[in-house]
Amino acid sequence: MNKIVIGCFVNRKPILKPQSFEVLLLFSRLSIHLLNFELSSLSSPNPFYLNPSIPILISFSSHFSAKSLSMASINLEQLKNENVDLDRVPLEEVFDHLKCSRQGLTSEEGASRLEVFGHNKLEEKTENKFLKFLGFMWNPLSWVMEAAAIMAIALANGDGRPPDWQDFVGIIALLIINATISFIEENNAGNAAAALMAGLAPKAKVLRDGKWSEQDAAILVPGDIISIKLGDIIPADARLLEGDALSVDQSALTGESLPVTKYATQEVFSGSTVKKGEIEAIVYATGVHTFFGKAAHLVDSTNQVGHFQKVLTAIGNFCICSIAVGILVEIIVMYPIQHRNYRDGIDNLLVLLIGGIPIAMPTVLSVTMAIGSHRLSQQGAITKRMTAIEEMAGMDVLCSDKTGTLTLNKLSVDTNLIEVFAKGVDKDFVILLAARASRVENQDAIDTAIVGMLPDPQEARAGINEVHFLPFNPVDKRTALTYIDSDGNWHRSSKGAPEQILELCNCKENVRKRVHAVIDRFAERGLRSLGVACQEVPERTKDGPGAPWQFVGLLPLFDPPRHDSAETIKRALELGVNVKMITGDQLAIGKETGRRLGMGTNMYPSSALLGQGKNSANLEVPIDELIEKADGFAGVFPEHKYEIVKRLQERKHICGMTGDGVNDAPALKKADIGIAVADATDAARSASDIVLTEPGLSVIISAVLTSRAIFQRMKNYTIYAVSITIRIVFGFMLIALIWKFDFSPFMVLIIAILNDGTIMTISKDRVKPSPLPDSWKLKEIFATGIVLGSYMALMTVIFFWAMNDTDFFSDTFGVRSLRDSPDEMMAALYLQVSIISQALIFVTRSRNWSVTDRPGLLLLGAFLVAQLVATVIAVYANWEFARIQGMGWGWAGVIWLYSLVTYIPLDILKIAIRYIQSGKAWNNILENKVDFLFIFALSFGHVDKDEPWRNSKTAFTSKKDYGREQREAQWASTQRSIHGLQPSSSYTFNENSSYKELSEIADLARKRAEIARLMEKNTLKGRVESVVKLGLDIETIKQNYTI
Repeated sequence: MNKIVIGCFVNRKPILKPQSFEVLLLFSRLSIHLLNFELSSLSSPNPFYLNPSIPILISFSSHFSAKSLSMASINLEQLKNENVDLDRVPLEEVFDHLKCSRQGLTSEEGASRLEVFGHNKLEEKTENKFLKFLGFMWNPLSWVMEAAAIMAIALANGDGRPPDWQDFVGIIALLIINATISFIEENNAGNAAAALMAGLAPKAKVLRDGKWSEQDAAILVPGDIISIKLGDIIPADARLLEGDALSVDQSALTGESLPVTKYATQEVFSGSTVKKGEIEAIVYATGVHTFFGKAAHLVDSTNQVGHFQKVLTAIGNFCICSIAVGILVEIIVMYPIQHRNYRDGIDNLLVLLIGGIPIAMPTVLSVTMAIGSHRLSQQGAITKRMTAIEEMAGMDVLCSDKTGTLTLNKLSVDTNLIEVFAKGVDKDFVILLAARASRVENQDAIDTAIVGMLPDPQEARAGINEVHFLPFNPVDKRTALTYIDSDGNWHRSSKGAPEQILELCNCKENVRKRVHAVIDRFAERGLRSLGVACQEVPERTKDGPGAPWQFVGLLPLFDPPRHDSAETIKRALELGVNVKMITGDQLAIGKETGRRLGMGTNMYPSSALLGQGKNSANLEVPIDELIEKADGFAGVFPEHKYEIVKRLQERKHICGMTGDGVNDAPALKKADIGIAVADATDAARSASDIVLTEPGLSVIISAVLTSRAIFQRMKNYTIYAVSITIRIVFGFMLIALIWKFDFSPFMVLIIAILNDGTIMTISKDRVKPSPLPDSWKLKEIFATGIVLGSYMALMTVIFFWAMNDTDFFSDTFGVRSLRDSPDEMMAALYLQVSIISQALIFVTRSRNWSVTDRPGLLLLGAFLVAQLVATVIAVYANWEFARIQGMGWGWAGVIWLYSLVTYIPLDILKIAIRYIQSGKAWNNILENKVDFLFIFALSFGHVDKDEPWRNSKTAFTSKKDYGREQREAQWASTQRSIHGLQPSSSYTFNENSSYKELSEIADLARKRAEIARLMEKNTLKGRVESVVKLGLDIETIKQNYTI
């Protein structure tokens, strides 16, 4: 039987069935319709209700009604399958269904139920350790090496020679070593993260065997009796037993700021926080069967391939294709044309396979990220998915939840905006009166905020004797305290809804107008108003009517930003990361928070995402562009957050999402980098990639900088790996085909082992993180690798030519000729290739001259040790199976000198490539071309020197009509921007976007933040400063920004 599920909060009581919360998350599967009912149509008892309208979610669910089931047939398995609505049936029936009593369960019953219902935590996928280890040998790069091993043992056995066991064993050893290192590093990082996450596991006070004890919340089962009090995170879905009302913060579920009042027999949800009261409750749902447990379980269906895997595949494919080209050329030339021996040809093919494949690349990158993950954990960021480190380095948009993330999720009073209405009274006295009308123990959120404004909370009762306290109730909508001062006089102070306080004071019309004007002004800035009044009680009795009440003042309440949020956002903008606030709160509250944080007030309601509610300046702006230029969105639901992240990703942004509640879980999972802040719910932690252990967002800045440093190391290595592939393939291919010199596959294996051992240390190298979001620019990597690799291959070919065909080295340095000793030539060629190959890492790790950028001592030490070993092998080795014989120290010195000389141009080539790819070179060529032609034309009198064409350069372009269409479009866009019709530029990024283009949106956000700060002065001077400092049009400012 289908039924309609309606979810809303009426009188602060959730009507939405917890098991149907999946409606919020099945965006692509269910049709969700949003209806808005005005607040005035509902009788809410809470005068400080946050939202001006109450969203109601309607969807169709196919759950079967529990009413149709026979009571006698209900058992624990049916409860597990959720055939019983224990959140709706009378409380006594809950005990009957769960087969328990108010004395709780026994340990035996708890253990047996644990087997049925499972642990009270979100399900985590576990993987087989052995399969994980084998997985490090199951990738395209490993497949090539495995093919080389098979070739060495199965194909290299012709011409009367045995199979190449040495190469086979060496290749297998290299594969196992790389897989082992990767497995150990990733496993250690995973274990460290798991240990840190275990330290965050919640506790619960549970009644077992008739005794109260504190246990891990994971052992709770339906039927357990738990005790919850102020400050506790509710560990499971439960029904409250007899006792006083409980004040519960459900912001983790709904995004609201104010707590909800829960009474006996009502349900409370896992992940909520107790703000006031203490009571016992019976657990009826645990784990994935809780209100947000199901939500987190559904979120697991969102999976995507990370950027890192795509890049790794692309680089691996490039190397494999390069090797394939070399092998194809060798096969065609060696056998049909040169008629080489079969076994010699196989050896040459093995050289390309073994030397060309960067088999250590997955290992080096995994080790680098594992070490980076450990470093991040020391900074307060637990990395659950290591590839998120690489993605965080390229993050250019950070979508942040407001409540509890950017703000403290607790009310505060803005003392600067307090309005005083009584004569002879200052702001401090207004706060003191409000504090006297507040509880000092067992406080609600407003009492805590008011009393917290005093220098010492004890001042709320200092010098007075409390006679009677009137608690808040839905009818009076205020609190009051009757007290006796030090002189023996009786007084009353009261605080509450402004309308109630005005009625209490029977204020005149002019006072009412003033009060309403202030309330409206507060509301425009997203502030809630709290009225304060006082009276004398001459009757000296607690029930005496007292003298007329006096309206004393209005207090503005707001959820204050965290102390580090403003600085975090400022630093994020400086690092090229655009921060967007995504909140379920009102638009006015979002704008006020954005203004206080300096992130701008260019925010929109969630209806704008559906093409509604856009102002006149944005009527023609596409939704994607609106999302890009906005500073945030208010009144959003989970599906909106998910859609925002999705659209930003479609615009080629690397998108991060921070949050703490279950309503953030879908977007956290969808985002490239999901970040769960400290004290986040289990659902948010499960969906995230990084979990913060420190409060606030400041640790994100450290994580971004650390990630960029880690990414820089990985990028340096990939350029190195591509260069080496090109260098090995084409260097040895040319030597084998031109001189028919067969290099030993075993010596290439030695080069690979020494190189890999050295390169592992790059994971701890000294690097400078990029000041802007970094990304895998594959064209730059491939272009740099091809040029540097080709140059080194050419230098190796020239070295072999000089050694084999000339007496240059003998004549210049007095060393003996090696042309008649192929085994000694093998040693010389081995050493030259080994030195220059490893030295290349110092070139690729720096953006400028390598000699000015000091490497890490570990990397430098590893290089020196590896090359000392290589030199000793080249000087003394006498291995017949590898066809190598020591050449002596004289030749070793000559090769070191040759390597040093040929090293210098590598820096020049690297800088030239980056300069050409930046586009500056072509711009300079174009400018020089225009200047030359202008001077040429001017010298012959064909043009006036004052003509404007020289600056336009339109005559020198290949565009249609000399770029007329583009110029007209730019002019039209500029005019529309001046008149507020659309932004001056539309940021559509593609794969070729430069650092500058990717940072423009952050620059725009920084400008908006600066406008909000300067124009806060609301003076002509502030406006002029804004215009002069930012170079903006003042008319545009007035039209597009709310001050």
